[in-house]
Amino acid sequence: MVSEDTRTGEISRPGTLSRRWSRFWMRFSSTTPLGRLATRLAVLPAPPHYAREYLARFSPLGYVSPSAVIHHSGLRRGSRVFIDDRCLIYQNRGGGTVSLGDNARIYRDVIIETGAGGYVEIGDHSSIHPRCQLNGYLQPIRIGSQVMIAANCALYSYDHGVEVDQPIHQQPLQSRGPIVIEDEAWLGTGVIVLSGVTIGRGAVIGAGSVVTRDVPENGIAVGNPARLIKLRGADQRK
Repeated sequence: MVSEDTRTGEISRPGTLSRRWSRFWMRFSSTTPLGRLATRLAVLPAPPHYAREYLARFSPLGYVSPSAVIHHSGLRRGSRVFIDDRCLIYQNRGGGTVSLGDNARIYRDVIIETGAGGYVEIGDHSSIHPRCQLNGYLQPIRIGSQVMIAANCALYSYDHGVEVDQPIHQQPLQSRGPIVIEDEAWLGTGVIVLSGVTIGRGAVIGAGSVVTRDVPENGIAVGNPARLIKLRGADQRK
């Protein structure tokens, strides 16, 4: 079983017998009622949060926490996907697919939602950290490979109208276009990305920024609205 080393405060890894137990039950893991029961048995000796990622290697479709809610007929999972505790993947009326690439990591309390023709794609080895919200409506949200999105980020591929002739809650949805985050980009904590924005390969967005326009490849952008302050490696190229 899992134990804490009182000298270091670190959580020790599960022993061989615990891993064999988890590996056995993960063979039967799925999002069906019986499959969820198997998952609950598999996690009994497992540590929480990031330390539980190894379970995703024990099943072709990876690991879905027993407390995650999957209410989506168009979920497509690559191999060894990890979906942590209390995540919600939700399909509203007219929602398109949610596609998770190989080794994608979706950490606890993340909400991914599609509706009105929008869809969400997350590439191989990308990670979405706790409490993020990805809402793909009207237009897609496309996230490349090896992208890191820190906690509490929000991506919305749509807006509400703001005309004065009717209440806000009755305004039709509108969009400036898809959200595209290219390979190896990094979004800091609390970043908001609005519709019609492309964040280039290897770009970095500072914590708390609101991205309203494109950021180029290897760009570093910060602020509200986010502004480009320099390019990664520019100092070395001088």
